[in-house]
Amino acid sequence: MELTTIWFIAIAVLFTGYFVLEGFDFGVGVLLPVLGREDRERRAMITTIGPVWDGNEVWLITAGGAMFAAFPHWYASLFSGFYLLFFLILLGLIVRGVAFEYRGKGDTAQWRRRWDACIVAGSALPSFLWGMVVANIVRGVPLDANFDCTGSIWGLLNGYALLGGLTMLLLFATHGAYFLHLRTTGDLSARARTIGLRLGAATAVPALAFLVWTQAAHGNGASLVLVTGAVLALVAGLALDFKGRGGWAFAATALTIALASAALFCALWPDVLPSTGDPANGLTAQNAAATDKTLGIMTWAAVVFLPIVLLYQGWTYWVFRKRVSVDRIPDERIPAA
Repeated sequence: MELTTIWFIAIAVLFTGYFVLEGFDFGVGVLLPVLGREDRERRAMITTIGPVWDGNEVWLITAGGAMFAAFPHWYASLFSGFYLLFFLILLGLIVRGVAFEYRGKGDTAQWRRRWDACIVAGSALPSFLWGMVVANIVRGVPLDANFDCTGSIWGLLNGYALLGGLTMLLLFATHGAYFLHLRTTGDLSARARTIGLRLGAATAVPALAFLVWTQAAHGNGASLVLVTGAVLALVAGLALDFKGRGGWAFAATALTIALASAALFCALWPDVLPSTGDPANGLTAQNAAATDKTLGIMTWAAVVFLPIVLLYQGWTYWVFRKRVSVDRIPDERIPAA
């Protein structure tokens, strides 16, 4: 297998891991005002993701760094053509991170409501925009002979991309609901199960439409298998949540996200950024790649350091694996205004 193929697969795995792991804490943030009826419940929800949310973002940083080093032309064309979308994603991530830190610094209900709104916005906006980004990568953008994106931001607001954004937002919210059903106790866990059922049913229609559209317009035999698996996993998650099997329902939506992401990258291959104008101007894994020496050095570095990172993150999830009970959250009496 060529090094370009290995690194395309590696980047696909990194983005898939990011969507699976960051997806549930985005979902928790989106559901914060929906499931959290009072401050202690909202603090319990934040506690479930508090030890891991920033570690999940390491997958994104690593994926971006790998893309920059392994496929510099892909990185340059993508980040220049999608500049506004990436800027808004970054803004949302910053706002959400700041909100997690500052929410508990104030002593009024109004202060916490404002930061809760920031958490919701900082979770929903990146979720939707990531769906648009991935959809536009698979669909392609106008590129010239120098691989520069010649389209405008309005070209990224197409029906396929907007459907991708809606699908990812709903899927992450469902993933977050199943996660809360698994990681909390009592009434909060029961409500998470109920909202998970509703969100799962609401997600099925746009998800099916997006995956079918992807397969019909860009798919191949391998992506068809992955798309079929993603649909079945989504239905299985809904059935498992209905039976009260929160852990298995969460695993099913994780599998749904992983298979759907793999299907999109499979449909993209061997391109990395197709051109909607002249197909000859499209970026492929070959013409966008760095030198063989660069790819070789990166491969050895990944062999050494990647297992260390995976072991550390796995240890983190193991340490903070227990359920969070609202009863064990301190009852802080704060003034209404």
